[in-house]
Amino acid sequence: MSAQTQAAPTRKPLVLMTMGIQARNGHDYQVMTHKYIKPLVEIGGCTPLLVPTCCGIEDLDSYLALADGVYLSGAGSNIDPALYGEPNLTPDKAQDRERDLFDIALVRAAIGKGLPILGICRGMQEINVALGGDIHQKVYCEPGFEDHREDPQTPPEVQYGESHMVELVEDSWFAELMGATQIPVNSLHGQAIKRLGKGLAPLAYAEDGLVEAIHAPALPQFTLAVQWHPEWHAKDNPHSVKIFTAFGEACRQHAAHG
Repeated sequence: MSAQTQAAPTRKPLVLMTMGIQARNGHDYQVMTHKYIKPLVEIGGCTPLLVPTCCGIEDLDSYLALADGVYLSGAGSNIDPALYGEPNLTPDKAQDRERDLFDIALVRAAIGKGLPILGICRGMQEINVALGGDIHQKVYCEPGFEDHREDPQTPPEVQYGESHMVELVEDSWFAELMGATQIPVNSLHGQAIKRLGKGLAPLAYAEDGLVEAIHAPALPQFTLAVQWHPEWHAKDNPHSVKIFTAFGEACRQHAAHG
């Protein structure tokens, strides 16, 4: 076969991952934890593009022009509750308003461009707020809900260990993907979805009824967000592997046809 007739190599899909602020020794950093990046590369087969959120949204369209998907990670900061019309009930917790404003704009624009979207923990909450939903700021103080926070005094292996079961919505594509009606998950969050944003629907619930996974069923592209942390030792967790494989395949399809 001549060089002229050889098929062009298939490129890896490029996925936007927004970073967040972290202050150390009097300096502000933009950071992303390795545990979020590695499953996207090693399981999803995608190329991550780490996007700073500290410079506003002026370059958002330039990033989106390169993207085949959007992956919103967790973080130690909470979303500014003013963005969903509430006073701040957790003033002792860090916030990252620059990431809030960037990611809310990113979610809305990615939906409009048909990009696959995956959200984890804070990322799930960002998607919900971007679409007009709101947040339980202190789930552990809400009647009927359990305390879903980790014990910060324990090592990471304990914090990210299996904490409770989630019930998957019967006959949903997510239950079919997982091959189960229930799966065990870790739990490291003090906040969670209260009222779902426009166009969002649940895919899984905790044993206490808290929404643990969502999607946007009316949208043509892949959308999934979970409240737990499938990125933790993802290669050793068959459910995590299925999540990152499905997202990677959706991004690959966008790269081929988008």
